[in-house]
Amino acid sequence: MGKRGPKPKGKVVIKWSSNLAYAIGLLTTDGCLSPSGRHIVLVSKDREQLENFMIALNIKISIGKTRSGYTGKTTTRIQFGDIVFYRFLLDIGLTQNKTRTIGAIKIPRKYFFDFLRGHFDGDGCAYSYFDPRWKSSFMFYTTFVSASERHILWLQKEIFRQLGIKGHITRDGRKLTIQLKFAKAGSMKLFHKMYPNKNTLCLSRKRLKIEKMLSIVGERL
Repeated sequence: MGKRGPKPKGKVVIKWSSNLAYAIGLLTTDGCLSPSGRHIVLVSKDREQLENFMIALNIKISIGKTRSGYTGKTTTRIQFGDIVFYRFLLDIGLTQNKTRTIGAIKIPRKYFFDFLRGHFDGDGCAYSYFDPRWKSSFMFYTTFVSASERHILWLQKEIFRQLGIKGHITRDGRKLTIQLKFAKAGSMKLFHKMYPNKNTLCLSRKRLKIEKMLSIVGERL
């Protein structure tokens, strides 16, 4: 019997942590697995997002440019080859053509809200306004977005399982994406789980926006 060759070594150390879960949240929304079977790509116009991704995975990759297939505009990206990490991502639920077909992601319960923070930094948003129907009524909402209904339903189920808040599901006007929305009370519960301390790795502009929203109602992270 012939000798087996050495196992391939990857750039990414695969050990569950807050940072790894956060990076997977970014990949679930803004990333893709190339048809090559080895390359992982993360696209973002926000340089901090790409730098956070590298920090989370403890890797250093040159930030390059690519042209968006949707808008035709030039944006920035990271691409690197890692067969071991690529196979790991397949094992936990990511796929090559995931946009409309992705479902559940196998994230340890302990790290789910780190994953959700990455998901939020990738495709989520928080917004607020004063409702003119009620004096001094400040409203805010948190939204998670996906083109896959299966994925949104899984997010809803997992958030409900851990926090007891259900939110509500809507579709955009063109019916291209599905949105999971949480109003003020649910949002505050989510924020405190997603941002457990001041050193939490995240997109700073989104955290700052949330902190400003919370300050209006006398809350803080």
